[in-house]
Amino acid sequence: MASKKMYSVVAVVGIGVASTLAWWLQAPKSDAGAATGVRPSGVEITQVKKQTLRDDAEAVGTLRSSQNVMLRPEVAGRVLSLGFADGARVRAGQVLVQMDDTLQRAEVQQSLAQMSIAKANHKRNQELVAQNFIAQRSLDESAAALQVSEAQLGLSCARLDRMRLIAPFNGVVGIRNVNVGDYVKDGADLINLENIGSLYVDYRLPERYQTKVMPGQTIEVKLDAFSGRLFKAKVEAVDPLIDANGRSIGVRAVLANTAGEPIAAAGGKGPAAQASSAPVASASTPAVAAKPAASAPVVASGAMRGVALPSPQSLGCPSNAFDRTRINAGGEQNGPLRPGMFARVTAVFAVRPNALIVPEEAIVPQGGKQFVIKAVAPSELPAPAASAAASAPVLPPDTKLVSQRVEVKLGLRRGGQVEITEGLAEGDTIVVAGQQRLQKDGSPLRVVELGRGPANPASAPASASGAASGASGADAASAASQAASR
Repeated sequence: MASKKMYSVVAVVGIGVASTLAWWLQAPKSDAGAATGVRPSGVEITQVKKQTLRDDAEAVGTLRSSQNVMLRPEVAGRVLSLGFADGARVRAGQVLVQMDDTLQRAEVQQSLAQMSIAKANHKRNQELVAQNFIAQRSLDESAAALQVSEAQLGLSCARLDRMRLIAPFNGVVGIRNVNVGDYVKDGADLINLENIGSLYVDYRLPERYQTKVMPGQTIEVKLDAFSGRLFKAKVEAVDPLIDANGRSIGVRAVLANTAGEPIAAAGGKGPAAQASSAPVASASTPAVAAKPAASAPVVASGAMRGVALPSPQSLGCPSNAFDRTRINAGGEQNGPLRPGMFARVTAVFAVRPNALIVPEEAIVPQGGKQFVIKAVAPSELPAPAASAAASAPVLPPDTKLVSQRVEVKLGLRRGGQVEITEGLAEGDTIVVAGQQRLQKDGSPLRVVELGRGPANPASAPASASGAASGASGADAASAASQAASR
């Protein structure tokens, strides 16, 4: 019984000694802090840096042709000939689809004959009126008949001109939906024509960017079909109407149909990006350039007659207004980009080369204002008033940094960083973690660097010995508890 009691006493004493030793090892060893009652607060710090910052916004858009049209006949009829090949380049004024115009040509010939008779009658009546053989009324009637015949000829020529579909501008035709001999109704889709020398990038931005978007700005475009390539376009127009459903504004930019620029790889190797993306451009270029002769009309005008059909102008018909205002534009159509592609747009509003940047976690909001806690030397603090100086605690003698709360104004936020427009300067040291323990200016700071060893190498053996002592104390307490259980 005596031995069991002695074991119990030894176990209790061992546990108490181990607990006291562990508390002593973990307690701060700052005698000055204990004497003054002020302990330094552990914080993480960083410095204010200057960095190039872009004011931009991201959106998604779609590529569209600068000019596109779906050719449809104005009257029903049978397709006589086709003047193009699928996917071929065509020029403005080229006849693409010729409808059967036998009746319309006959009407033109009839109108020409009637106008010829009307002209002869009018000339004869002029001579007879000059000799006073007929009344002036007969001359007026012949003049009116001549005008009617000229109008009838114009109407016949207009009907004849509607029997052919002409390319209104330079471009590339799509895949036809009709064959020679097909009977088509008025308004039926026959062939689409796209001008892809340059393309439009249509995208939408929230209405808060309305004051920032303006024509002439540069945007960056990335396409999923051409990964590793960067395309640049310029804003051409901004839609004045804001969408009431999404509260967004429509923007249109012009993009040249080129292969773009290579995006540097993660290691900064530009040639690697060029090598990976070069086959894309070379593979897409021959697809269009493989048909240089397709822009010439196919032997189609005489496919059913054996001879080329004369134009309405060769029959005496005047050129219509559409022929006189036809657009002759488009340039080369051999770029790799195509209408309908999905685009990722980055609208760049401004570039700030010397913006002051701090981490977002350094910002301390309070009372509707934004603050940052600077780590400064005690001598840099402003001199306190007499009453405040009497109540201020005495700092430890080895204090190198103290806290100072500074009001700042924020700018842009990008990737966990925030721009400081007022309140700080480049190189200032600020606190990024541990601000909740700094309630007053002048609080002493102890810099803590996470993920690193102790700043003083001499303290490493001491900590190791302390850990060993702690381990030995834990072993003694374990042995004492085992003895008490026996």
